[in-house]
Amino acid sequence: MSIRPLDGITVVSLEHAIAAPFCTRQLADLGARVIKVERPGGGDFARGYDTQVDGLCSHFVWVNRSKESLTLDLKQPSAIAALKTLLKTADVLVQNLAPGAAARMGLTAEILQKDNPKLILCDISGYGNNGPYRDKKAYDLLIQSEAGFLSVTGTPETPSKAGNSIADIAAGMYAYTNILAALLQRGKTGKGSVIDISMLESLAEWMSFPLYYAYKGAEPPPRNGASHATIYPYGPFKAGDGKTVMLGLQNEREWVQFCETVLENPALAQDERFDRNFKRNEKRIELLKIIDACFSQLTSEQLIARLEKAQIANAHLNDMEGLWKHEQLKARNRWTEVDTPNGAIAALLPPGLNSSYDYRMDPIPAVGDHTDSILKELGLVESDIASMKASGAI
Repeated sequence: MSIRPLDGITVVSLEHAIAAPFCTRQLADLGARVIKVERPGGGDFARGYDTQVDGLCSHFVWVNRSKESLTLDLKQPSAIAALKTLLKTADVLVQNLAPGAAARMGLTAEILQKDNPKLILCDISGYGNNGPYRDKKAYDLLIQSEAGFLSVTGTPETPSKAGNSIADIAAGMYAYTNILAALLQRGKTGKGSVIDISMLESLAEWMSFPLYYAYKGAEPPPRNGASHATIYPYGPFKAGDGKTVMLGLQNEREWVQFCETVLENPALAQDERFDRNFKRNEKRIELLKIIDACFSQLTSEQLIARLEKAQIANAHLNDMEGLWKHEQLKARNRWTEVDTPNGAIAALLPPGLNSSYDYRMDPIPAVGDHTDSILKELGLVESDIASMKASGAI
């Protein structure tokens, strides 16, 4: 078996929902040992969101493969003691508990790095560890709202949230990359560090061009559904068979090709109403009538064939079934299986093909699957473990 980048790295995570679990799953993909600390009994509350995947939660199976589940009731001294013993030799502690919860349990850098100076601590929260919003509750939709994402997503009449947990995902990605950077830094200095990840700041970074488009109080880009806010034609168009095709023009050369090869109307390319993008953007309704008159005579596949011939960017408007069956993912062998408490399920390999190693794709744990074995590693004997079980500490 090939050596993975994070083989030998131990990550302990006090995690729930999406942001922290997505971060640590990616560390596990690269070979890290990830010990997921869960509440005794129900475990991570995200386990119960739904039962869509053979009785398991769709959110949970996505972000929790290749982990070990350790149940600890962190309100009990024996559980805290076991956790602190574990952290004496761990490389990384990730947590997205409620603001201030980790500090109240004594899980601060000041305390933990006395015993383990190489420990990297990563805190993930809605708004960061200081500032007036520090203690404010933060869920994905609320951060989408605070970060202005809702103001540029949707239709002119209705703001719309992203269909996935984009704020959580952004925070999880920045936690993941910051931890990788901290491990590289530790290799140079020999010392751990503290990482403070804010969901608001993560999604604010992803606001990209809309943020700068509205520079110095300028009017922000309007909400245009799946169409581009400032480029036209760019977005969804109906074909004659009722299916939707996405297409996008980026420059005037492509506009000429679009008119000649797709619309089969070369004269339109020179029409002064539409010969520059800003004009086409201003006269969308007028131009759409011309486009619709052509597209209504074509099936979606005929339309895509014309777009391909003209080298105009295009895409099918897939649903989830279309993604499951996507021929490109199949051709590149992107699907594998992972085991779960309810049997094997399909899983996408992580993005990025690397010639020197394979990703780790190990089982999704049941609650407390590894509690006994981890506690024995820490030196606890059967009577200690039995006592903790009796008190509900594990």
